[in-house]
Amino acid sequence: VQLQASGGGLVQAGGSLRLSCAASGGVFGIDAMGWYRQAPGKQREPVAEITIDGTETYADSVKGRFTVSRDKDKMVYLQMNSLKPEDTAVYYCNANWYADTGRRTDYWGQGTLVTVSS
Repeated sequence: VQLQASGGGLVQAGGSLRLSCAASGGVFGIDAMGWYRQAPGKQREPVAEITIDGTETYADSVKGRFTVSRDKDKMVYLQMNSLKPEDTAVYYCNANWYADTGRRTDYWGQGTLVTVSS
């Protein structure tokens, strides 16, 4: 599975951005797609995810401001509203699936930088 993310950029606090991620390759069998982010000096953290059946999960820090959506198995989006300076990070698209053994496999996009100015 190959993931190509786009849509990052510079925005003022309170503004909005929409990230997109296109999946290609062996997307059949993917259980969930979503977004992680990594701020400077911090570990990568989950932001939002949507499963194949449409279940959405969000980090507490983005609930009510971010919305994840997907278009079948090919595209996943992250609508980010009311952005804050602390949302500044490199955002990574993620796709994952679980084998029958319970083992999880992750695929990652190249990352797109979101910078929120105060």
